[in-house]
Amino acid sequence: MAKAVVLFSGSLASIVAAKLVLQQPEVREIKLLHLRSPFFREYEPVLVANTGMTHRTAKDIAHESLHATFRSQSVKKDLRVLAPSFIPPRNSSSSQRLKHGCMNCRHWLLRKALRYMQRANVSADFIVTGEVVGERGLGVAEIERLTELAGATGLVLRPLSAHLLPETTPEKMGWVERQSLKGFRASDKEKIRALARELGIETADFPAERRCKLTIPYFGPRLERLLREESLTMNALELLEFPLYYKCPPDVTIVLGRDDEEKRRLQSFFLPEDLRLYLPGHRGPMALVRANWKAKAPQEITQIIETAARVAAAHIPKPNETIQAHWRFESAHETSKISVKPFQSPQDLEAHHLKLV
Repeated sequence: MAKAVVLFSGSLASIVAAKLVLQQPEVREIKLLHLRSPFFREYEPVLVANTGMTHRTAKDIAHESLHATFRSQSVKKDLRVLAPSFIPPRNSSSSQRLKHGCMNCRHWLLRKALRYMQRANVSADFIVTGEVVGERGLGVAEIERLTELAGATGLVLRPLSAHLLPETTPEKMGWVERQSLKGFRASDKEKIRALARELGIETADFPAERRCKLTIPYFGPRLERLLREESLTMNALELLEFPLYYKCPPDVTIVLGRDDEEKRRLQSFFLPEDLRLYLPGHRGPMALVRANWKAKAPQEITQIIETAARVAAAHIPKPNETIQAHWRFESAHETSKISVKPFQSPQDLEAHHLKLV
């Protein structure tokens, strides 16, 4: 009888992989290991029939679907060391950037799982993941390579793509029956969903894809710039995900929340020294403006506020008229007003040394 550690993200693929292993008569126990990283999206709120909006975490999903031991670990303390390795080489293509980040991240995840597996109070025999051949451009060769680099050769079972990969130790030992495993590729998402339904897993609440932030095209370059120019904090890292993220040298950052959802998220990241700017009477964006204000002369501060207001006004419908913006520093109670004309084009932004990064 064997015991397995499942790298569990809460995704449909990770649940299906765990279920397949649980069905094996020679597997007596699985332990779910959920690694929380600022680069991973948590399970999004989903609309459950007849109950309205609710939020289900990876732990909720684990208990509902698998009834297995669940362990969650934060990896924030590793962030400063890990982040540079996720940044792709300069001038690489989008597919190369994606593959670079995924290879390094998955290698690191496997190393964490291997260390957890080898703990005396865990003493598991192998690792299970929901990885699928071809996902994020990682083929058989890349998957074998990252397993080898993690020092886990033969110990990582990928039930959804096992028939495409070399036989692993749990298969050779007879703990897992190879014929019960699958040979799915990244293009077989509907087959995975169909298998989930066969296994009694409700698929309606799962999005088609749960993405890592590092797969967002602009996230990697922004991260590189952040590591080069500023101190790395969780707050600064979270802001990189907003689509409208402007930089103005030497140290001004303007982040816009466009719709109600983005505005609610942005609300969480204001620091006491940040400036808040919004456009009353318009369904326009809210702006978080961050700079080294103590080093600025009053005239510079006024210019930064005007620039931020013009950026925000440029993102409302038909931004041709003069727009009034309200602003205040988070540490202050008094709100001030400023009237500006919106920026009219990318060239107009560039002329004011603004860049959407």
